[in-house]
Amino acid sequence: KKAVHIWYPYNLDFDFSVMAQFQNFSINNLGDPFIESNYGVHSRQFEVAVLDWFARLWDLQQDEYWGYITNCGTEGNLHGLLVGRELFPDGIIYASCESHYSVFKAARMYRVECVEIDTLVSGEMNCADFKSKLSQNPGRPAIVNVNIGTTVKGAIDDLDRIIRTLEKCGFRDRFYIHCDGALAGLMMPFIKQAPKVTFKKPIGSVSVSGHKFMGCPVPCGVVITRLEHVKVLSTDIEYLSSRDATIMGSRNGHAPMFLWYTLNKKGYRGIRKEVQKCLRNAHHLANRLREAGVSAYLNELSSTVVFERPHDEAFVHKWQLACEGSIAHVVVMPNVSVEKLNNFVEELIGERPRWHEGGGFRVPCVAKDIGQENCLCGVHDKKL
Repeated sequence: KKAVHIWYPYNLDFDFSVMAQFQNFSINNLGDPFIESNYGVHSRQFEVAVLDWFARLWDLQQDEYWGYITNCGTEGNLHGLLVGRELFPDGIIYASCESHYSVFKAARMYRVECVEIDTLVSGEMNCADFKSKLSQNPGRPAIVNVNIGTTVKGAIDDLDRIIRTLEKCGFRDRFYIHCDGALAGLMMPFIKQAPKVTFKKPIGSVSVSGHKFMGCPVPCGVVITRLEHVKVLSTDIEYLSSRDATIMGSRNGHAPMFLWYTLNKKGYRGIRKEVQKCLRNAHHLANRLREAGVSAYLNELSSTVVFERPHDEAFVHKWQLACEGSIAHVVVMPNVSVEKLNNFVEELIGERPRWHEGGGFRVPCVAKDIGQENCLCGVHDKKL
């Protein structure tokens, strides 16, 4: 399966054999990572070191942040939006329609009204529609989910424009922004031309997945928020001899060690090198698909290549492709080589005509999904 694993945004290029000895221990980081509990087998020192690294990455001082290592990216979103809800109990969650499903799950769980915002063809939040929706609820605070890489198209919402829109609509000091950076949140700081995600801007929290770009044998993630905000969630738990403001309580103590090991092994230079490799290989895949007459689209700061959906479920299953409507995508991760991408394209090109036997082969139209300029169907292909 690993040889044909190209859609899931998981970096499978890791080796933690040096840490195998720790699998014999039940390591549980109960409660607040900054307050030791009465359970002695934990990895809090590793967890805090990882959190310090991410706080520095997003420009938040050590004495100004709080966070923890989550069990997945969804938990980071649940926590970030919960902080927003606690700060603004009568607030409304605003999220683009291409946000991860966990954002809408959070709205249902917390019983918070959620307003979906339209997107541009790129998948980025449409700020004109955002402004329109805000104007319909001027008296209620805004809890905004900002995507740092959407699930399907890898689109980056314009954080600066979203902040300006909130302030122009009269929401100054009456909004909370959570940044969902599941995959791209760790890539953006290492792309020179990328907009900056930083706590120097009026954001409330950022979450990323640990098992995606970094690579990890267990699902995990990181959520960072402002220390002043998390006080609304903290509760003293007597039988733990600790405080807790996390979602889950008991947390995987092995995950912080895996993340700590990876960050120290790769460092800034290693991560930057992997980011550049992914972007380069994503451009290679997009170009190869277009050259072969396959409609494809790639956001400028993304390694997610979107293309026309294959008309064969066996092919989709073999390559583990994620499909939505008329499109599918490949997420180019550090473990996805040019050779693997070439093999994928060659098989796609070879199989494609057979999916349309009898009726004659025609390139499907995906203009509404990726834009007319990227669609190579008979109507929109300028070469034709």
